Amino acid sequence: MTTPEHQILAESGASRPIEAANLSVITEQTASHEVARLYAQFRNDFGRPQVPGILKCFATHPPLLEHMMGLAQSMLFADGALDRRHKEMVSAFVSAQNNCAYCTDSHGLSFRAHGGSAEALEAVVVCRLDSDAITPPQRALLDFARKVTENSQAIRPADIEELRAAGWSDLQIAETIHLTALFACFNRVVNAFGLPSQDLLAVYANEVKSHG
Repeated sequence: MTTPEHQILAESGASRPIEAANLSVITEQTASHEVARLYAQFRNDFGRPQVPGILKCFATHPPLLEHMMGLAQSMLFADGALDRRHKEMVSAFVSAQNNCAYCTDSHGLSFRAHGGSAEALEAVVVCRLDSDAITPPQRALLDFARKVTENSQAIRPADIEELRAAGWSDLQIAETIHLTALFACFNRVVNAFGLPSQDLLAVYANEVKSHG
């Protein structure tokens, strides 16, 4: 299940250990037997040489780590009602809203690798939905994700009808709600542990140039 963004980063040698500023994560060296087994499973299932920092945050509770790995494989890093490109667009946008540099960078990278344009990414990471690089249906979806993030108690049937009118199915709307709510959790875990941005977008841009 090696993803294109992490394949090119692996080839560049950009993957590196990451340290949390506030609370220590479970490293390969400090992992229990159970966590080490799950880390090995992640590397095998995802084809990535290093376990990402966010999973090391969840490894303080091994059953939670295992569930998060399953969620990543079955929903986050797979096409569903939303295709992968739109999932990454929503994930990067919500992470930017939540001021999570680590997740904005990581999912911005995935958005680019799955067909998102540089212009759309530039708009997403600063939450600028009036950009011409964002299509009207995408604008409606991201505006809805913004409302779920900032004022979910104010969501009304009219909000859902607006998305349907923009061409989104009920399953796609539900998946957007799930993603937005999940990233409310992920972003806060990452920020509280103190994981910094890995500057993956800059590395990826350089690698794309070098691949010509």
